[in-house]
Amino acid sequence: MKTWKKVAIGVAVGLVLLTIVGGTVYSSRKNLVIVQTGKVTRQDLSSVVTASGEIKPQTYVNVGANAFGKITHLYVKEGEHVKKGQLLAQLENVQSAADVAATRASLGVSETDFVAADAGSKTAVADMARAQSDADRAKLDWDRAQGMFKEQLISKADFDLKKAAWESAAAGLAQAQARLAQAKAQQDSANKRISQTRANLTRAADVLQKTTYAAPFNGVVSNLPVREGESVVIGIQNAPGSTLMTVADMSVITAEVKVDETDIVNVHLGQSADVTIDAFPHQIFKGIVSEIGDNAIVRSTGVATSQTTGSSQEAKDFKVVVTLQNPPDNLRPGLSTTAKITTATRPQALSIPIQALTIRKPEDLIEDKDKKSSDTSAPVTNAAKDKKNEMQGVFIVRDKKSKFAAVETGIAGTTEIEVRSGLQEGDEIVTGSYKVLRTLRQGVNVKVDNSAPKKEDEGS
Repeated sequence: MKTWKKVAIGVAVGLVLLTIVGGTVYSSRKNLVIVQTGKVTRQDLSSVVTASGEIKPQTYVNVGANAFGKITHLYVKEGEHVKKGQLLAQLENVQSAADVAATRASLGVSETDFVAADAGSKTAVADMARAQSDADRAKLDWDRAQGMFKEQLISKADFDLKKAAWESAAAGLAQAQARLAQAKAQQDSANKRISQTRANLTRAADVLQKTTYAAPFNGVVSNLPVREGESVVIGIQNAPGSTLMTVADMSVITAEVKVDETDIVNVHLGQSADVTIDAFPHQIFKGIVSEIGDNAIVRSTGVATSQTTGSSQEAKDFKVVVTLQNPPDNLRPGLSTTAKITTATRPQALSIPIQALTIRKPEDLIEDKDKKSSDTSAPVTNAAKDKKNEMQGVFIVRDKKSKFAAVETGIAGTTEIEVRSGLQEGDEIVTGSYKVLRTLRQGVNVKVDNSAPKKEDEGS
């Protein structure tokens, strides 16, 4: 056989061998899926609810206008510390002060009238006592005169005289009684005029007092929107009145935040929180949940649902107050803040990365070795099937194959989630990529590659 024939036969045999080897390699890799994995570990887990809001003092008062008038004096400045009872502002009070003076003078007149009425009443009492005595004496004389006249011991003239004297004394007694009743009525009237004038004085004094504003407690003037010379008004019905200033007690500082309605069920009084304030970067302040609102607040309007007439499907929040421990002295109301409330903790909990969790239906977990390799990348979700059959779980790597394991989860941390059942410590589970987890099936050959993913893979 010639040499060129031998070479041709050798080349042909080599091509056949290469084809066989290539087919074998392709067949072994056509069902191979490259995955990223992680280990089931034990670690301390904390479930945290994050909410934003602002810094507010626990106690603060908006000092509002209680009367119409012009501000004549402002005795404080914004940011100034004040003591309880310290004078803050003064409104124009000429008319109200004059009303108080006039009413006080009227009270003096009423009291003088009462003294005169009391004296007249006492005089009437004395007159009635004298009239009573005269009537009693005249009655005795009349009675004796009647007996003596029957026995003809006195004349008819004397008899008539005694009778007239008694009748005059009786009339005088009735007159004295009427004067006493009149005097008592005048005394009672004078006393009631005193009460009426005192009530008017109380009203006038209250109007005058409302032109002067004092600090309700020790605190700081945190807001002063008015100036001397401005006119203020009181609120009427739906129209709010003028606010002169805000006095805040900065001894107890809180962070008032809004928690999403889906998280509020996990927030309870007494839970600890880490509070960060935008004005104090890189600092974390400790706090305790001290108040939880009962009414939902519509996120778009900030109005409580109890104050709205119709139902709303908008997102809602609940107010949560976190009392800060050892706040800095230069903290100011209104600063933006974020509170991370720890709602639950699990020491040394069996945990996995949150992204490893996936959802499957029982029919998605049936191994079918006759399916083509393209089936491993087909979506496994089917919206038409009942979601009640869906199972939550992870894929475990065993013998270089994927195996689905249903798990029961507990609290969730920032990146990890607690596993209560279904896994053992040290199990190797599939953690990525998202595209692989979305399409991975039961019993598929897998290759572990935990190297950093390429940029184009991250964008896909």
